[in-house]
Amino acid sequence: MSTERTARNRWFAIVGVRCAAAAGAVLGIILAARAPDWTSKGIGIALVLAALYVMAVVPLALAHRWRTPPDQ
Repeated sequence: MSTERTARNRWFAIVGVRCAAAAGAVLGIILAARAPDWTSKGIGIALVLAALYVMAVVPLALAHRWRTPPDQ
């Protein structure tokens, strides 16, 4: 694989993680908004918080892991 193709695939992976986390946050908001009891609301809120954490941390971790090494 060429370096450009590898970089493109990695970028798609990072964007995919962000989109999946955003979808999870939306699902959690819908669940919390339509929940009939506090247990379901709590699960929805926990899902939103987990999705926001994933959205903030995982793309940065992947970018750090896949960064270009400095020239030596």
